[in-house]
Amino acid sequence: MGTKAMHVSKTKLFALTMLAGVFAMPFAGSAQEVAFDQALQDMLPKAMRDAGKVTVATTAYTPPIVFMGPDNTEIIGLDADIIHAFSTMFGVKFEMTDLGNFAALIPALKARRFDMSISGMAATVEREKEMDMIPYMYDGKTIMVQQGNPLGIKSMEDLCGKKVAVGVGTAQEALVQQTSEQVCKDPIEVLSIPKQPEVLIAVRTGRAAATVGGYATGVYTTKHQIQNGVGMEALPEVRQDVGYNTIALAKGNDELRDALLKAFQKLIDSGSYAKMLEKWELAPLAIENARLNDAANLKKN
Repeated sequence: MGTKAMHVSKTKLFALTMLAGVFAMPFAGSAQEVAFDQALQDMLPKAMRDAGKVTVATTAYTPPIVFMGPDNTEIIGLDADIIHAFSTMFGVKFEMTDLGNFAALIPALKARRFDMSISGMAATVEREKEMDMIPYMYDGKTIMVQQGNPLGIKSMEDLCGKKVAVGVGTAQEALVQQTSEQVCKDPIEVLSIPKQPEVLIAVRTGRAAATVGGYATGVYTTKHQIQNGVGMEALPEVRQDVGYNTIALAKGNDELRDALLKAFQKLIDSGSYAKMLEKWELAPLAIENARLNDAANLKKN
């Protein structure tokens, strides 16, 4: 790729370094109030306007992006804040449902059980062939190990010959399999587990040596020691496969897609999006503008 792509890649890597605590990026300026916008509502498909809701699939176990609150009944995090803003802006309820299993998201969208998803789904060229994907933040992948890193793991290459737990159907699973096939003389034993909380439990209990997960979630979990990340430690110096987390829709849902693109740009322009990221300690990972199906423009690293 050209010079521009190289610059974008370096910017993303720098953002992840900042997220790991090298220094902070405070939000400068004041956010405008999120408000109802009749023009946005008019862009929605008639069936959604008549029903008064848009159905949203998620998997609520990746703090601070999307996870269950302390009472284990309310979905919170950056994704939930974006969805709450959309509900206000469109004047219809965006109703989130936790599927509990990441591998269920794309089949549910393709079967039209849900109108959209927001769940930290990574953009890939392959996924964009069957889904429309709207990036809403940068993210990457890192390794998580037991606190104290008893096996001294420092890189993806150090996973060779070890058992590594990953979520079924995730980009992390694909990355670990690719590492095993292309880098390792002694293959990685890939332990694919349907539910992410059980992936972390496998590492914490010693059933697996490590996992590869989302960078933002790994750093946040290590710092705050919450939920199933208690007793776990991210390796912030490992920054792999930097790219986008996205809102995803089945192909052919053009009216909703275009409405979401416009609404997300308004959220960025108002300053509200930046405040949401700041709230969840994700400010360095802000998307600069609304875009669609942009995975091909990401330089792999």
